[in-house]
Amino acid sequence: MPFKALELSAPVLRGIVAAGYAEPTPIQLRSIPVVLSGRDLVGSAQTGTGKTAAFALPILSKLGAHGRTRVLVLEPTRELAAQVETAFRDFARFTDIRSVALFGGVGYGAQRQELKRGVDIVVATPGRLLDYLKSGE
Repeated sequence: MPFKALELSAPVLRGIVAAGYAEPTPIQLRSIPVVLSGRDLVGSAQTGTGKTAAFALPILSKLGAHGRTRVLVLEPTRELAAQVETAFRDFARFTDIRSVALFGGVGYGAQRQELKRGVDIVVATPGRLLDYLKSGE
C-alpha cells in the first residue's frame, strides 16, 4: 500500500517523496490511520522502523497550515528532540508549518527567537520545557 492510500495531505506526500520514502513500514501502516482519525495511540517498534514518521506524518496532515502552537512532543534527550524536530521539518518542507526543538546544553537565544516568531510544533526535553514554562515564555 503506498503512502498516497493513507489519505495524507498533498504537501506532506510531497515531503515524503522528497525525504526518499517509497512505501510505509508496518508501524506506519497501522499508526497513520489511527492518528488521522483523532484516536489515541501507543506504539512500539524497533529502532529504524519509522516510528517518528508514524506519528509526524498524520499530525502534519491534520495541522494543515501555520497557526498557533498546537503540538508538543516530549523526548527524553536532546539528541532525540533534535532528530524528531528535523523529521517534522523535513516532512513539512512543502507547508508553512514551523517547528522548534527545545533542549538544554545550548543557549536560550535561538530557541527563544523561534518561539517568539511563532511555531506550530514544539519538540522538547522535559527540563528545558519546564525552564520556559517557569519563565512565562
